[in-house]
Amino acid sequence: MTTATTTGAKAHAREQELAAAAELPRVLHPASAYVGELSPGVSAGDLVWAETVPPGGYTSLVVAAGTRVRVRDTTGDACAHLLVFHADQPTERLNVADTVKVQWQAFLTAGHLLLSDQGRALATIVEDTAGNRADAPRHDALFGTSTLVRNAERYGSGDVFGPSPAGRELFALAAAKHGLTRRDIPPSVTFFEGVSVSDDGRPAFVGSSGPASITLVAELPLIVLLASTAHPLDPRPEFTAGPLDVVAWPGAPTVPGDPAWDATPEGRRAYENSTAHRRTRGADR
Repeated sequence: MTTATTTGAKAHAREQELAAAAELPRVLHPASAYVGELSPGVSAGDLVWAETVPPGGYTSLVVAAGTRVRVRDTTGDACAHLLVFHADQPTERLNVADTVKVQWQAFLTAGHLLLSDQGRALATIVEDTAGNRADAPRHDALFGTSTLVRNAERYGSGDVFGPSPAGRELFALAAAKHGLTRRDIPPSVTFFEGVSVSDDGRPAFVGSSGPASITLVAELPLIVLLASTAHPLDPRPEFTAGPLDVVAWPGAPTVPGDPAWDATPEGRRAYENSTAHRRTRGADR
């Protein structure tokens, strides 16, 4: 088939779309068409977003404060690299260093917050079926995502259109959809593949949690970026990545009385800062 003519180019484009749809579904419109497993009490009619991110792919979505975002590794091969930005002022974004040091915890799991450098809670992890813990880490808040150079050295390519796309390259594409540049991309957190650190500071790749999911609550309006690519410390010689199932549904931010609010003094202060920020903008009454 030639693409030298308009007719040929149109036929080729439609053929590509059919091939992609047959291989793996992407965004579902409407999200209520979703037929996968959902959290208790949530139905497909509640969803505002439903998508399958293919291996080596990425996605981005903008969600309102209170939105639940669930990311699921359906095969046990996925590694989800995540960034979040304050949608109303994207200069405020995930700060992994503060997330770790303020909470005295490098092994994030349910009950932990994703913090910005403004002392605010951007999101809360409310469910983690992988059960991350220090003796068997299944997520990683220390080593970030892969780069073009590193993937080229390890797999022969790190280009987004190649067979082993690098996480930072995927994030650059996702960020550009929101007017953000490479300079705006901070270190990310990783879910479903963990790294332990020995007493002398040496990292050891732990591997996959198996099929699992994490659910986040957006404490502020967020830009959410996700990339599905191999962990930078994955020792396997072959590029390995799996699909990510992403769904979102409306909810409410964390408020006083929620067990998470007073779980730690550090978390309480972050929630208070986020609540005050929403109120000054008329989001909370």
